[in-house]
Amino acid sequence: DETTVSLNNSFQSMKYLFVLAACSLLVMSSFAAEIPKPEDPYFEPFHPKAFTAATSIRLKKGDRLAICGDSITEQKMYSRIIETYLTVCRPDLKISVRQYGWGGETASGFLARMTNDCLRFHPTVATTCYGMNDHGYGPYNEGIGKLYREKSTAIVRSFKATGARVVQGSPGCVSHKPVELNTNLCQLRNIGVEIAEAEKTSFADVFWPMLTAESKAHQIYGTNYWIAGDDGVHPGWSGHTVMAYAFLKALGLDGNIGTINLDLGSGKAKASTGHKIINSKPGEVEIRSSRYPFCANGELNKADSVRSAMTLIPFNQELNRFILVAKNGKASTYKVSWGKESKRFSAEQLAKGINLAEEFVDNPFMAAFKKVDGAVSAKQNYETKQIKDVFHDLVNGKWKSEEEIKDPEIKQLFALRKADGKWDLDRIAAATEKTRTPLAEAIRASFVPVTHTITITSE
Repeated sequence: DETTVSLNNSFQSMKYLFVLAACSLLVMSSFAAEIPKPEDPYFEPFHPKAFTAATSIRLKKGDRLAICGDSITEQKMYSRIIETYLTVCRPDLKISVRQYGWGGETASGFLARMTNDCLRFHPTVATTCYGMNDHGYGPYNEGIGKLYREKSTAIVRSFKATGARVVQGSPGCVSHKPVELNTNLCQLRNIGVEIAEAEKTSFADVFWPMLTAESKAHQIYGTNYWIAGDDGVHPGWSGHTVMAYAFLKALGLDGNIGTINLDLGSGKAKASTGHKIINSKPGEVEIRSSRYPFCANGELNKADSVRSAMTLIPFNQELNRFILVAKNGKASTYKVSWGKESKRFSAEQLAKGINLAEEFVDNPFMAAFKKVDGAVSAKQNYETKQIKDVFHDLVNGKWKSEEEIKDPEIKQLFALRKADGKWDLDRIAAATEKTRTPLAEAIRASFVPVTHTITITSE
């Protein structure tokens, strides 16, 4: 009858609409599965998978962080930025750090040595950065992807078996090389996303921020700005800053260094945790800070510059916020002086809050920051010697006799060879730690509170 026909037609219409909606959602999800790309035609061959960013801090107080990777890690630049950042920006976490960079290494290579070189020091959290050598410096093929997935997954699972949390890092990009090398690396990046999802761990996207930062740098600073360094593989400070940014974000750090509030009318001031108000009056506040902003210098148009990289990525906005809020002033414009520099801001800007770390390059923390960073560099340099010269060369028989060794410290370790010719690895580890421990203590000793004054005058 007419009622039945009408119902059938309604049902068919609803069914059609349901199928149409489902197809639309499928199409939308396929687009949503990729990160938005710049409009530049160069990026058309790339299909970077989307991933869930870290939303809560993954570091715990007292964590032991292992930073693992190939020759780019062995450059001890992004690892140094990470350790210096954790030391001065988040001293409350009391994180200890070791870098395990090894030139020429692949995921397979680290998997083979990680028990001997890394796990013996009991890391509780680890970052990995492999893929540059795994990609073979040629076009992608399924064999490359299969091996990288297998070995990278095994690394993650080996760390997890000891109770360590892992950040699966992607490889970086290459510069002034054939595009198929970067599309290959992007494929390995995407495999890393899948590994992180499958293993329920964090993911650090190193590749895409580096590639897009270089494109932005070409627009701002010229086409000879290479984010992956002059050789196209080993970055200078700008590339390493992007790498450190990716890992710090993946570790869930919130970037809140501190906030200073000043009432320009009454002169009353207050500060957030890590900072103490010593004196305040209208237009001036003196603070003692036991947390530093991350200090960056270098030329803006140079790829070998931390400061330059900070113009290409939201490092200061997302990881380095030291905010001054000044309200209740009567003038429309004010001069803010901090250390050797002065800058002008509107009353509206000051009321909203300005990021001192971004606005003032040569600030009162710079000298103290450099001391900490120098101490970090000295310790990380020794860690390369500890792992490569001792645990690899000595233990694996590079030197057959004590007489062949020039380094006095390594020469002394020959006494730890057993009667059967094998090495007492526990005692070797303890002996080398006697050298490393004072270097780690020097970092802590160099980190001291900084007393500084901010003045705000009307104009």
